[in-house]
Amino acid sequence: MDDFVFSLELSVRDYECDLQGIVNNAVYQNYLEHTRHEYLKSVGLDFKDFTDRGINLVVVRMELDYKYSLTSGDQFVVRLNFVKESKVKFAFLQNIYRLSDDKLMLQAKVLCVAVNSKGRPFVPEEFQRILDKE
Repeated sequence: MDDFVFSLELSVRDYECDLQGIVNNAVYQNYLEHTRHEYLKSVGLDFKDFTDRGINLVVVRMELDYKYSLTSGDQFVVRLNFVKESKVKFAFLQNIYRLSDDKLMLQAKVLCVAVNSKGRPFVPEEFQRILDKE
């Protein structure tokens, strides 16, 4: 997974660290979610617009492999790929790298579905167009 379609640089804020002085494990999910939302914006899609149209984008599974810990002040980049997993599921493959040494800190696979107003899973047309290009 070396070819990424999107990346976002961020930095660790003091309040994201726990008593051990490292980023709390739950905070990484915030980094990943923010990057997914920014990716959608970058391809002309708005998360809120989907909700307004009765389409809910739902995380159904997350796999997080913590390699090393980020600490206060670390600058890092979240890199992302967007892939189709099945007829109705799509995944965001995301890696976090510390910028100072390009060290892989975390690998994640976020499996998602879109659910229409009747509760049925489907892949939105806008997503299908992106997936066909990837």
